[in-house]
Parts: sequence; C-alpha cells; structure tokens
Amino acid sequence: MADTPSTIDSLKSRFDPQAAKGVDDIFQFNISDADDYYLVVKDGNLDVLQGEHDDPSVTLSTDSATLKGVMNGEINGMQAFMSGKLKASGNVMLATKLTSLFPSR
Repeated sequence: MADTPSTIDSLKSRFDPQAAKGVDDIFQFNISDADDYYLVVKDGNLDVLQGEHDDPSVTLSTDSATLKGVMNGEINGMQAFMSGKLKASGNVMLATKLTSLFPSR
C-alpha cells in the first residue's frame, strides 16, 4: 500500500490558488486500500478532509498506488481511467481540472 496520507499532503503543497479562483467543487477520493478523502476547493481555497462527503461534485475511485502515480505524474490519469484503474462518477469532466489545480512541480 502506498503512503496515501503523504500523497494527499503533497496535494496541499502543489495547490494553485490562482487556478481555483471561482471554483466551488468537492473532489471525493474513494481509495480501495486506504482511508477515503475529499478535497473542498472553493474560490482559491483548499480544505482536505478525511472521510466521505455526502454530495461530492465528482468521485474518483482507485487504489493508493494508482492515486500516488497519477498525482505525482508517473501514471497518466486518462490512461488509468481508460484501463479501469481509476473510475469516476458525477461530474467526470471536473477530474480533468485536477492537473491545473495541482500542477506537478
């Protein structure tokens, strides 16, 4: 199992408040082999909370290794989605915003 809390923490350091101006969305991460997290992105601010939100904008389901790979750029998110390693429900197009909200450094 990959270190999911450190993967989530790395998102905090990579968050781009400018890219999040005017955004008001909740990104739910359901991680099959670790705790679930959700990101509340609201007008340039980010809150990261453990657990499950009752009404997320988009839900992404994967395992911790795939999440880590996608978030650090080692795995292409679209390829993970197409191969079934990453599933999305809700406003699926929001998932494409993650790369601008959390650019690789």
